[in-house]
Amino acid sequence: MRSPTILARGPWPVEHVRAQWRDEHYEPPVEHADAADAAIAALQDRGSPSHDGLSGRLVAHAQQGDRLMLEIQPVRWALRLVAGDASHSMAGLTVTRSADGRWLAGRRAAWLSSWPGRWALGAGGAVDVGESPAHTLTRELDEEWSVQPERLTVEALVCLPHQLVMVVGLAWLPDGAEIQMDDEHDDYAWWPADIAAWPEEADEPLRRMATLLVAGNL
Repeated sequence: MRSPTILARGPWPVEHVRAQWRDEHYEPPVEHADAADAAIAALQDRGSPSHDGLSGRLVAHAQQGDRLMLEIQPVRWALRLVAGDASHSMAGLTVTRSADGRWLAGRRAAWLSSWPGRWALGAGGAVDVGESPAHTLTRELDEEWSVQPERLTVEALVCLPHQLVMVVGLAWLPDGAEIQMDDEHDDYAWWPADIAAWPEEADEPLRRMATLLVAGNL
């Protein structure tokens, strides 16, 4: 199994991540467009309310001093569902910790288009057109858990083996913060600060990501 590729490594303050959007939309190969159509049809067949639309695709990136510069263009959202090649569609992942170091984990609802029924750390979702991926991190945290971070850093730009680009952030919540779970999850838990003490539903990719974040290697 191929491992994710780290394209750029922070951490960066959110204000040091800059996004420049192209006007022209990405035009995929015909076979990818057909596969995206099939993926949307399959979601509809299983009763998912997921719908097609537009999101962002990474065109280029550069580290300039203490800043991360991203060039992005609009892309059809459903292309991120094409098996083996998500066309460098972008998503944000906000790994979230409590003030005392515990990790917020949520089990993704069965109707979702990506990783249904699996446990994930924090919040995540597609980058909206015109949006800075750094803003995606706070937006998704608010939409999924109704909470704002006390501090947030952008930790890394990562390309997954199926060519989905992830902007990975690390959010720390204020002491006493209360979360409210949205309908994209059907369960949640606060996993211990000690990764070795996580429950068995915490799969190896989640443990590896958390370990790398703690070590500063992601």
